[in-house]
Amino acid sequence: MPPSHVFICLSRSLSPPHCTKPTHLPPSLLFPPILYIAFSLCIHIIITLSLFILSSSFNIYLTMVLSPLEQQHFSVDRPSITPTLFHGIPVIDLSNPDSTSCLVEACEDYGFFKVINHGIPTHFISNLETQAIDFFSLPLHEKEKAGPPNPFGYGNKSIGRHGDIGWLEYLLLTTDHDFDYQKLASVSAQTPENFRQAVNDYVSAVKNMACQILELLADGLKIQEKNVFSKLLMDEQSDSVFRLNHYPASPDKNLIGFGEHTDPQIISVLRSNNTSGLQISLKDDSSWFSVPPDQDSFFINVGDSLQVMTNGRFKSVKHRVLANSEKSRVSMIYFGGPPLSEKIAPLPSLLMEGENSSLYKEFTWFEYKKSAYESRLADNRLCLFEKIVAS
Repeated sequence: MPPSHVFICLSRSLSPPHCTKPTHLPPSLLFPPILYIAFSLCIHIIITLSLFILSSSFNIYLTMVLSPLEQQHFSVDRPSITPTLFHGIPVIDLSNPDSTSCLVEACEDYGFFKVINHGIPTHFISNLETQAIDFFSLPLHEKEKAGPPNPFGYGNKSIGRHGDIGWLEYLLLTTDHDFDYQKLASVSAQTPENFRQAVNDYVSAVKNMACQILELLADGLKIQEKNVFSKLLMDEQSDSVFRLNHYPASPDKNLIGFGEHTDPQIISVLRSNNTSGLQISLKDDSSWFSVPPDQDSFFINVGDSLQVMTNGRFKSVKHRVLANSEKSRVSMIYFGGPPLSEKIAPLPSLLMEGENSSLYKEFTWFEYKKSAYESRLADNRLCLFEKIVAS
């Protein structure tokens, strides 16, 4: 469980004040130089020991709170170099009718882009964020009433069932309007119904935006059926989920909040408070780049399923989150998925001439979802569904 307290290091620069030797005092009354030197040396030793104790305290804390397996995860997976800030993220203006070609290019080159002028009501965003912060501020025993996530509910540290952990706590929710929010009785300071309404308002708005984006992409790909992607999200049986993540501030800015992975669904819509931490790995490049935060915009991830349906033309983006050393981060992610029985395969209109142009085997969303749940975060899940090309 992330700590309820935050280690704060107040670093002060201590130096002797600038003094002018008074001319009216006899030398015998001046501060003896030997005592001044001894005093300065003591201050230096105290500062050095304080920094050492603070660092040691954090390591002891990890040892006490985390299991040996979790300690190994943090020590092995922590990056040694701070990633470069990436300012080249494509920005898509949804109010611009000519943004189609830019959308397609962004999905081909990055699998990731930022959306502005999205039309999502501000009060939907602020209302849900306030309720999320209120919940994550509750005592642990109150939050645990909403868990464990089986599959929906409250969880912390543990991600999935195969040993992945992160410096976070979260709420995983279904987008099904019939979901029983009584299990989440501790979620709202008021009533579960208020929380349900806040989630439904927000999810309905971002789902409509996701469908708008998917239809623009279909148009940009010259697909005759414009709702070929969006209809999967609008289907009553759509297996979409919604996630609220809280990453507490950490004294170690390189601590893994959520390990590297791709999203298995069709499309993901992310929004967070104005706190950095999100990083992406560019196509054909193992380097990581930090995404500048923007609380007024949304970030879009291409998912594995959309990569398959476009026969690899669009790329599912690999991403991760690092803990922020200054303040906590709250993110809200809508994962747009198809119905469980939906068959996922490259669209015929996007295949080149020839029988063997498809890069992937056909599979149902249920089969791929099951495979994803049985793997580790960083695993290449799609490799199991790729066709082997004869040489």
